[in-house]
Amino acid sequence: MKLIVGLGNPGMQYNNTRHNAGFMVVDALADKFAVGQIARSRFGSVTLDANIGGEKVLLIKPTNFMNRSGQSVGEALRFFKLDPEDDLLVLVDDIALPVGSIRVRKSGGAGGHNGLSDIDRVLGGANYPRIRIGVGEVPRLMNQADWVLSKFMSEEMAKVKESIDKAANAAEHVLDQDITSAMNTFNEKLVKPKRKEHPNDKPDDKPDDNKSVSDMKSNESNTNNTPAK
Repeated sequence: MKLIVGLGNPGMQYNNTRHNAGFMVVDALADKFAVGQIARSRFGSVTLDANIGGEKVLLIKPTNFMNRSGQSVGEALRFFKLDPEDDLLVLVDDIALPVGSIRVRKSGGAGGHNGLSDIDRVLGGANYPRIRIGVGEVPRLMNQADWVLSKFMSEEMAKVKESIDKAANAAEHVLDQDITSAMNTFNEKLVKPKRKEHPNDKPDDKPDDNKSVSDMKSNESNTNNTPAK
């Protein structure tokens, strides 16, 4: 038994928001591998049984809010007596990646993401695979929580579909092959593009060419998700 957990917030108002990218990938996997299955409420989650890459898989969408995601993950792992390192795959949004991009990782820090932080707390560590789905950089002068809880813009939707499809294919590859093969297949070298103007930027909001290196590093350290409670 393997667990694929998509992180997000429950409720219609959060549908198609950046913070629910993990839910969107689980939905894509369900459309392909769980056709005709009846969703059940288990472990504080909506769950579906699937068979992916010859493995029995439980697709999980926690129905607690983002910062309590660990409760659902912990309950499911304990029930099936599974090892997070070998049997868990978490799908999570990432503001450090552009829309359309994904990254497959064997493990890693939470990076300020409340969902990952809660899973780390419950499991006592971060040694479990995850697929990060790019949702775009937070616009200048926009609150980070407002950004991740905002819906994708119409002009982004083609890229969104691309990243959701890639993440679903990567999850399938992890189960059919292994995490290392998935990393080699799906992880691309990203070159950070020069920042373009964004509709949520203020007209006079321009980079300060005289900004110190220390100031820039300080700003970069604050580009972490602040999920809804």
